[in-house]
This record gives sequence, structure tokens and C-alpha cells, in this order.
Amino acid sequence: MDFNIPREITDYLAVLDDFIEKEIKPLQEQDDNNRFFDHRREHARTDWDNQGLPRHEWEELLGEMRKRADAAGHLRYALPKEYGGQDGTNLGMAVIREHLAAKGLGLHNDLQNESSIVGNFPTVLMFRDFGTEEQKAKYMEGSLKGDVRVAFGLTEPDHGSDATWMETVAKPETRDGVDGYLINGMKMWNTGVHVATHDFVFARTSGDDGSAIGITCFIVPMDAPGVNIEEYLWTFNMPTDHPRIAFKDVWVPAEDNLGGIDHGLQLAQHFVHENRIRQAASSVGAAQFCVNESVQYAKDRKPFGKPLATNQAIQFPLVELHTDCEMIRTLVHKTAWQMDQMSKQDVARQLSDKVSMCNYRANRLVCQAADTAMQVHGGIGYSRHKPFEHIYRHHRRYRITEGAEEIQIRKVGGHMFGYIGKSGGKRPEAVTK
Repeated sequence: MDFNIPREITDYLAVLDDFIEKEIKPLQEQDDNNRFFDHRREHARTDWDNQGLPRHEWEELLGEMRKRADAAGHLRYALPKEYGGQDGTNLGMAVIREHLAAKGLGLHNDLQNESSIVGNFPTVLMFRDFGTEEQKAKYMEGSLKGDVRVAFGLTEPDHGSDATWMETVAKPETRDGVDGYLINGMKMWNTGVHVATHDFVFARTSGDDGSAIGITCFIVPMDAPGVNIEEYLWTFNMPTDHPRIAFKDVWVPAEDNLGGIDHGLQLAQHFVHENRIRQAASSVGAAQFCVNESVQYAKDRKPFGKPLATNQAIQFPLVELHTDCEMIRTLVHKTAWQMDQMSKQDVARQLSDKVSMCNYRANRLVCQAADTAMQVHGGIGYSRHKPFEHIYRHHRRYRITEGAEEIQIRKVGGHMFGYIGKSGGKRPEAVTK
């Protein structure tokens, strides 16, 4: 067995590092843009007087970063070449995301809002795999350029992981000779709609509660009559772009669905394994950053006349975390490599439990690593003059979104005890967005 990362990936890491040094760091340094990353970051990013939304200047800076990354050929790395990408592999994305996160907080990779010089484009791939030719022409290139932004409305106030019990409904209604559907319901944590042009709204169109068949994904314009953003929910991780939205008698043409009437729930599962493995890789990288920073601080800090590093009470927790980083990193790389050897369908059947293992253990790890880093650094670690509180606040949500860790553990248990893929079939799960 060869555990070495392929040469083309390690070479590409060097290319990314060079791009960061020449293009991204200077951008971060100019015009006091460091205010978005130093101890002022939370205030600089958050418009406290406008529902806690991201400040316009913050999102403009992220847009400029993405523009430069796209011009350099990095932003679309994971996409097929036909869409300007490099046919990046799951292993490549995992290694890259870990590498960037291990550099710490910066404009190159700030996952508070999933922003990175190497982008993730799940909605683009959804249109590619499920869209009609007309939908591909209308939405895909616009999504890549940023002219079209599609949010993801699945979770509801009373339904998260139990997506098949959603209460949002869509009933057939013809208007001016055009077949369509009238949507009524609520969505929660509908991330990104403050800048979205459209929203994927999942609604039951037939079938009984609990059935995966009978749910449709509609492409709803955000300016459609009856769409109302009721409240942006302030969270542990600010700024917020996570609202509760009401859909009151919202009419859309029947053709404005993705994946087919009654078969929309497959979209929620389509990109979940890729998302989860990349998320896990980022968490490992951020955890390793916390460990590395703590080790260096323990060497430099000399209370009572000797370095902190001489104390086993400091050494042992960091050794445990460093060991966990090594083990989980190896599992992430192995699982990502295996994903590259098979179809999406086979990944869902054969590797879904391994992806869940990677995800929930990595997300736990980074929270523990950030907490330990605060403890090792003492008062300064607890302050915003170090990035550990930021890392903790961001990655803590990963233990809930993209499928809560309890859902991940249940999936592993389902594979272990034969409830998934054998006797009990496979129940769909939700992605919290």
C-alpha cells in the first residue's frame, strides 16, 4: 500500500501557496482589510444594526478574493474541465482543504461562510446532474460567475433531520394556461438568501408523511410574490445569514423544479458525501493548526522560570490531539481516495458510513483542539487576539449542520447492525440548511 499523497497534488499545494503569497496576502494587507481577521473581526464583519447580516465591505472583499482565485484557475478546481475546472478529485480536495485550514485564519480560506480560494459548488453540480438543458443554460454559468445565487431551503422550524415529515406543501394550480404549483410553508436556516436570486424550496407534492417519494425541489425566485424573510436568527457564529422564511401562496411553473416532480429529495443527498469529506478535512486542518500553535506557545512561554512545554499536563493533552489528527487524517485520505474509485451510487452504498465516521470525529476533534488551545494559551487564548475562539465558534456548528453528529453515528450503526442496505433499507436524511 502506498500512503504517499500523489505528486500532482503536492505540487499543486506549492502553486496555491505561491498564489496566496503573491495575490491573497497583499489583498488582505491593503486598506486595513486585516480588520476582518484580527481581534476586530467580529465587529468588522457583522452589521449589528441590520439584523446581524454580513457587512457589505466584508462580502465585497470575499468577492474580490474569489475573482482573483477564479482568474488564476483555482476557484473551480473541483469542477469538470468543461466548466473551467481541473477535474479535481475527492482526495485532492481533501488534501487541499486540510492544507488551507492548517494555515490558520486568513482571506485564503475563511470557512465561517464556506469561502476559499478553492471553491465548493454543490448547486452547480446539482444543475449539471439533474437540470434540464434550459436550466443548465440559465443557471450554471451564472452560478459560477456569481450573477446567480441559489440558496437551499430544506429544514423547517419543526423538522430538521426528519425531512420526510416536512410541512411545506405544493399543490397543482394552473394560471393563464400554464401548469404550476402553489407553495405554502416555512423554512428555517435558509442560509444565504440575503444575497440569493433563487431558492431551492423543498415541498411535499404527494404521498404521506415519512415517505421519501412525493417531495419536490422547486426553483423559486426570491422576488416571487409571497416570499417573506421573517427573521434572521442570531447565532453563536456571527455574522448571520440564516433566516426563517415564509412562503404564502407562492406560485411557480411546474417546469421550475429540479430532479422531477415527487423526486426532489434525492438532491439533498446528491452532494452530501463530497461535502462531508471536505468538511472533515477542513476540521482536521484547523485542529492541527490549534495543536501547532499551542506547541510553539508552550515552548516560548516560561512561567516560573521554565517553558510550559516541560509540564506533562501541557504535553499530554496536545499529544492526544496530535495523535487524533494523524489517525483521522489518514481515514479522511483513505475514504476520499476510495470515493474516487467508484460511482456516487456505490459511495452511498459502500462508503457512507466511513464518510460519516470522518465527519463527526473530525468535527469533534477541532472543537476539542480549539478549546485546548485556549487553555494552553491562558488569558490571551480566551481573547479575540488569538483565533481559537473563532475556530471553535465556526466548527461547532459543523456538529449540527450537514447532518448532526447523532445522524452520522446512526448511519454508522445502521451499517454495522444491518439496518441500512440489508434488512431495513435506507432512510433519507436531511442536510441542515
